[in-house]
Amino acid sequence: PADIAKYKGRYDAGYDAIRAARYEKMKALGLIDASAELSPAAGNWSEVNDKAWEAANMEVYAAMIDSMDQGIGKIMACLRETHYWDNTLVLFLQDNGGCAEGMGRGNKNPAPPVRAGQPSLKPVAADFLQPDMIPRQTRDGFPMRQGQGVIPGGADTYQGYGQAWANVSNTPFREYKHWVHEGGISTPLIAHWPNGIGRQGELERTPGHLIDIMATCVDVAGATYPQTAHEGQSIHPLEGRSLVPAFAGKPVEREAIYWEHEGNRAVRVGDWKLVAKGATNPWELYDIAHDRSEMHNQAEVEPERVREMGALWQAWAERSDVLPLNPPLPRKNSGKTKPPR
Repeated sequence: PADIAKYKGRYDAGYDAIRAARYEKMKALGLIDASAELSPAAGNWSEVNDKAWEAANMEVYAAMIDSMDQGIGKIMACLRETHYWDNTLVLFLQDNGGCAEGMGRGNKNPAPPVRAGQPSLKPVAADFLQPDMIPRQTRDGFPMRQGQGVIPGGADTYQGYGQAWANVSNTPFREYKHWVHEGGISTPLIAHWPNGIGRQGELERTPGHLIDIMATCVDVAGATYPQTAHEGQSIHPLEGRSLVPAFAGKPVEREAIYWEHEGNRAVRVGDWKLVAKGATNPWELYDIAHDRSEMHNQAEVEPERVREMGALWQAWAERSDVLPLNPPLPRKNSGKTKPPR
């Protein structure tokens, strides 16, 4: 509650005003180039009926980030106290952009806005692992509350902050978690290692990928990545690249960076990015150096580049077991799993 209270009223101005202010601040700080356009807005604050509830959703989200930051601070403090601060590489990043999934927001039968005084369900066993994406209850027996009017934040709530606020989180980019346009994949990486990184507080613009974390750790530890097998199990060769050169302001040499998630696919070669939504939609091509927001599709004027980059992606997909895209998968959990009694 104290974390949430810190953000009371912070988002009352609404999506449009908050997003515009973030865009200008990002340019002023040098986080994005002035040429990066602000992509279209996903929400219209003037059309929102319950503005207090919408603002509260973002207040709770901000409090979650604040609480996480406090937790990371405790870890860093422990490193100082145990004298591991100077020679520990700490990497912090997100695995995706803001999430537009509005879980619980569209509930046509919203739960009571206030938690009941006593639990109405049996507590779950101490070793019970929740199998459902949306929990049915708390561990001590309170039903999960969702829907319009329910303020998230309590242990008995589970709710997304929605597409419009995710659009604010992803300023100035297009799309969200799940897609591989910049709004779905572009997140910062913070690296801290006093003994290994001489530069401090500097912004490095070298692009990287989550798979580079393994390569970086292998490099820093002086370890050897298994070439063909580990304990009898065959493995793919290491695709990531060590980010240690980037720590020193040097380029990270690589052919390309690849993505695929649920049929959404992309490949980046230098400043050019080829990207598509879904398994069947056509490729889009963007010059990221001059169009970071992916607003101006160059596919029609650069057909040869599209073919070349598309072939690179296809070869990667084949060697990395990405194909076929979106194969039908059996549903192991119907969503009706009941906690043990």
